[in-house]
Amino acid sequence: MSDDHDQMTELLHAYVDGELDLAGSREVEQHLHSCEECRRSEEQIRTLHLALTNEAPAYRAPAHLRRNVRAALRRTAKSQREISWPWLAFAASTACAIVFAGLALFQACRASGNDIADQVIANHIRSLLATHLLDVASSDQHTVKPWFHGKIDFAPPVRDLSKEGFPLVGGRLDYLAGKTAVALVYQRNKHSINLFITPAAENRDRAPELITRRGYNLLHWTQGEMEYWAVSDLNQNELRQFADFLTHQTSG
Repeated sequence: MSDDHDQMTELLHAYVDGELDLAGSREVEQHLHSCEECRRSEEQIRTLHLALTNEAPAYRAPAHLRRNVRAALRRTAKSQREISWPWLAFAASTACAIVFAGLALFQACRASGNDIADQVIANHIRSLLATHLLDVASSDQHTVKPWFHGKIDFAPPVRDLSKEGFPLVGGRLDYLAGKTAVALVYQRNKHSINLFITPAAENRDRAPELITRRGYNLLHWTQGEMEYWAVSDLNQNELRQFADFLTHQTSG
């Protein structure tokens, strides 16, 4: 293993914490493009950083789960006269275990979504601060899309929305949830929009969902075989317009 690789490994913590200057951040990013081992390490460090700096969220159980719990308790109370106490205790403890497992799964799914949203924001901010907004700078979708050929194992849709007021300015490779992601960059007046695209876990369309966090607006949706995250400091209405134009063109 080279000394340069070891040096990059030592800089990963400072990179994730935003402690490097622009030149140092750019050097680490270039190394991450070519080193899968360091990309995994960077993702692990970022996940740990988010876990340590974010408060653990508390969620209200969904309505259907609360109804199921109440129904289970009523059935248990009704059957008290028909079963022995040892079996009653066993049934009650089993029901509680199932309920807690369901709540844990529900919270884990929500927490996972929150982690990815935080990564989307962090990637957006880093692309602006580290002057690494673009790997390929072009407003021509027929120039931007071919640039990704051979660099990723999926074909993202690339659309120019200049006529709608959201011109394409280029794209780059990025990383999201431990996977290589395509980042397309659009402009609205002086606001940059990062659109992250990865293959979807399942081929099922989901309408854009708005998330507002730390002054940024995010829209998350799936369409066809792709999953999308759009993030900007643009206002909610204009970001929704952007997503509407994009989903209409993609489905057309």
